[in-house]
Amino acid sequence: MSTVQADMAARLSDWIDQHFDEEVAFLQKVVQQPTDTPPGNNAPHAELVAQLLTDYGWQAEKHAVPADQVAAYGMQSITNLIVRRPYGAGGPTVALNAHGDVVPPGENWTYPPYGGQIDNGHIYGRATAVSKGDFATYVFATRALEALGVPLKGQLELHFTYDEEFGGLLGPGWLLEQGLSRPDLVIAAGFSYQIVTAHNACLQLEITVHGKSGHGAMPETGVDALQAASKILNAIYGQLPELKKTKSQVPGIGSPTMLIGRIDGGTNTNVVPGNVVMKMDRRMIPEEDPVAVEAQVRALIEDAVRGEPGISIEIRRLLLSQALRPLPGAAELVASLQKNALAILGEAIPAQGTPLYADARLYGEHGIPAVLYGAGPRSVPESNAKKADERLALDDLRKASKIVAMTLFDLLGR
Repeated sequence: MSTVQADMAARLSDWIDQHFDEEVAFLQKVVQQPTDTPPGNNAPHAELVAQLLTDYGWQAEKHAVPADQVAAYGMQSITNLIVRRPYGAGGPTVALNAHGDVVPPGENWTYPPYGGQIDNGHIYGRATAVSKGDFATYVFATRALEALGVPLKGQLELHFTYDEEFGGLLGPGWLLEQGLSRPDLVIAAGFSYQIVTAHNACLQLEITVHGKSGHGAMPETGVDALQAASKILNAIYGQLPELKKTKSQVPGIGSPTMLIGRIDGGTNTNVVPGNVVMKMDRRMIPEEDPVAVEAQVRALIEDAVRGEPGISIEIRRLLLSQALRPLPGAAELVASLQKNALAILGEAIPAQGTPLYADARLYGEHGIPAVLYGAGPRSVPESNAKKADERLALDDLRKASKIVAMTLFDLLGR
């Protein structure tokens, strides 16, 4: 690190330390506005964030997705935000993306899920770690960069989007498809102790098994859809040993997985179930072809009940998420994050894959290099992400904000 870089890094670090209480207060406000998805009424949160950003002299563009598209998608409202910070000519456009929609809190919380409560060095609440925490990371890293008062080149964009839990197509995907943004590089929400450069693909299917209802005292008058569904279950879970034999060559990613996450059916205890609906999830490693995998899974399901008298099935695709793969141009971004993380964390952090999937893949599908990096612990389970008592260590928030700010200076500083 040159003398100039070291001086700028120290100034960025000092600014974040001096404004850290303000950053935590900002995050508390962002967490305290619920965004449970479903039902997915997320426009009020976008309005709140846009208003908070006016305090910094920023204007957030509000891009509301048409109501009919949102309703057909199964949500209530989506307003995606873009904050553009143009600097001098000659540099790249760097986007920072975090999503505000969250899974509902669920049960067993010992802290208020939307309280943003501080306790023992952590902030507790739904999305503190994934990924409202990075609303704060990215806003305050940008503010620190601009507080340097030095010439910058290129443009910085903040993308705050509200469709990750349903797949991202009406979040980053919609912004890109509408031509509202075309950045050169993207940093999307992630964790402090690793840089994610690749992730799995995901196929989700809804399987409806149709039989015929009948009285429980005379089951021969019906056709039991649940019995047929059990054959599909056995076929799916029977494939798991074979899937485990397939290994990804990407560090951090293991084998493909498959499961049934939800089953609904029947009308009453004493009635032969005439319909059963199952929702399944198939994670694909980056080396797999999603089109071929979907064809294989559909054939597996159809073969399981082929020839069953009175049984028919419908298979509907809910989601087909592509894998995130490293693209040319990401190496400089990864190198900068690793250099700055070493300086702040005092340890080298890996660049690797994750078995999760995220909406950052949509930038990759448009040929834009994207990596996941932001505030969080060493692993997802440590944060209780998507579980009760989700939390973020304040020290990790502070460190991630510094690392992102220093990386932005590497990319945009003259």
